Amino acid sequence: MKKSLTTVEFHGTKEQEEKLLAVIAELKGTQGAMMPILQKAQDIYGYLPIEVQKIIARETGTPLEEIYGIVTFYAQFKLNPNGKYAISVCLGTACYVKGSGELLDEISKELGVENGGISPDGKYSLEASRCIGACGLAPVLTINGDVYGRLTTKDIPGILAKYKD
Repeated sequence: MKKSLTTVEFHGTKEQEEKLLAVIAELKGTQGAMMPILQKAQDIYGYLPIEVQKIIARETGTPLEEIYGIVTFYAQFKLNPNGKYAISVCLGTACYVKGSGELLDEISKELGVENGGISPDGKYSLEASRCIGACGLAPVLTINGDVYGRLTTKDIPGILAKYKD
């Protein structure tokens, strides 16, 4: 699954940057430090925009391309922030076989948000996920941790209606 660069304007704070620099200083030079640095950076910012990756590259002496490769390889890392309503559609085998790909397409169409993206107003983010362990409820999606299972595309408008302020 291809991830795209951040499409939302980045607004990091000086406090966040200071925390990140402290983490890097603590772990820099330690073998295998990049994963913990990236994990802690994501904890600080909520995601890993290119601006944060550039700081990590500069401070660790690691090429930005290498950092970006790690961030886009591992599903745990996010290039975009979550929206007010973070929607995740499971594309694990059981869910996919039962139609979760169509659910993802329907949500994308309904909200005008692509997989891995966020709506311009920051209200909705949409991403495909790997197995969430609810195979008995396949296909499954979550919205801010609320689980919806045994779905069809006909269920999507009713579910999304609950999250229209």
